[in-house]
Amino acid sequence: MTTTEPKDLGAGELRARAAEALTRARARSVALTDAVDDEDLIRQHSKLMSPLVWDLAHIGSQEELWLVRDVGGREPLRPDIDDIYDAFQHARADRPALPLLTPAEARSYVREVREKAFDVLERVPLQGRRLTEQAFAFGMVTQHEQQHDETMLATHQLRQGDPVLHAPEPPPARSGTLPAEVLVPGGAFTMGTSAEPWALDNERPAHEIAVNAYWMDTTPVTSGAYAGFLDSGGYDDERWWSPAGWAYRTENGITAPRFWKREQDGWWRTRFGVYERITAAEPVVHVSFFEAEAYAAWAGRRLPTEAEWEKAARFDPATGRSRRFPWGDEEPGAEHANLGQRHLRPAPAGAYPAGASPTGVHQLIGDVWEWTSTDLHGYPGFAAFPYQEYSEVFFGPEYKVLRGGSFGTDSAAIRGTFRNWDYPIRRQIFAGFRTARDAGPGEG
Repeated sequence: MTTTEPKDLGAGELRARAAEALTRARARSVALTDAVDDEDLIRQHSKLMSPLVWDLAHIGSQEELWLVRDVGGREPLRPDIDDIYDAFQHARADRPALPLLTPAEARSYVREVREKAFDVLERVPLQGRRLTEQAFAFGMVTQHEQQHDETMLATHQLRQGDPVLHAPEPPPARSGTLPAEVLVPGGAFTMGTSAEPWALDNERPAHEIAVNAYWMDTTPVTSGAYAGFLDSGGYDDERWWSPAGWAYRTENGITAPRFWKREQDGWWRTRFGVYERITAAEPVVHVSFFEAEAYAAWAGRRLPTEAEWEKAARFDPATGRSRRFPWGDEEPGAEHANLGQRHLRPAPAGAYPAGASPTGVHQLIGDVWEWTSTDLHGYPGFAAFPYQEYSEVFFGPEYKVLRGGSFGTDSAAIRGTFRNWDYPIRRQIFAGFRTARDAGPGEG
């Protein structure tokens, strides 16, 4: 089995790539925080989330710790706030009570950190140290900022008040009538990566794994299909739910995806301050793992394993190799996937035919994070880098793996090997799913 190795770049190209990625991330952070007034920035819109001003200063704090102090060897700017913005020291619900930087102070701080980080980028050797090889530390910090930008976008979805974010509508379906499911052949493939320069520790190393043949939904499950589960009484029928899922549903009075409400003329939802009828053709979003699992059982199917998801997304039967992305090895373009907050909703099923995998599976990247049935774990040969808290402390049965990114995920923070994870009860994240089933004898 083989994988694609990204093109090696010279030091000048690496610096330019890192600078562009950092700049794009900062522009998004600024847009998300400038969209609201200072009162909204310091308010906690949900106990599940931090105040937006905490996220902004935390972005700067992590950049200072890794790029200014560690990579650059410079003197600390604000060692007095290290503890305040350490995500492991304070639960999100408790952060409003901390002596946080004011909005003006936070903006000034992140600007100063960025100036020093760019100076480090211009001067530091990009070889001789693992943390700086291929500008890894700059890529890690970029991905961290983009991940917090998506978290801030989720906070915007939770805030009350008039809409403050705006974006054009996603493209319409362009693929014509698609088959409901696609057969993915059985056999071994290369999962993970050892070559992707900005891949994080839990994506490594590349390793061979075999899966049996299976059928995978061609697109993520749509809101229209999910409404059928609701309208059939699926939320009130214990037989579709796991014991943990049923307990969660009943104890919390869950009756529909988060932000959905049944009106006399059907299902409506709130989306970034807009109350609107659900769009039947777009992937369902804001469902927990337990809800996805129950729908799959109702449909006579199951959630795919993480390995099945990655094989559908990367394996090319014609060449026997694993691609970087479903469509090939080039970076995501607007024709491939709904990423980067370009739109503020998932695109209809079939909107990105250019992004389909070799086996004909669509929209594996972007639109909605997809729940898998797999608990987060390290791959064979896993080694924590550059710190255990990035992923290793989350290994175990408490967290389920999500794949593929959402409309709120930037292209710098997603690829065919990228792994996300969360508690199976989480619904504020931009998560949906697709289902799978085992292939029969003689299939695949």
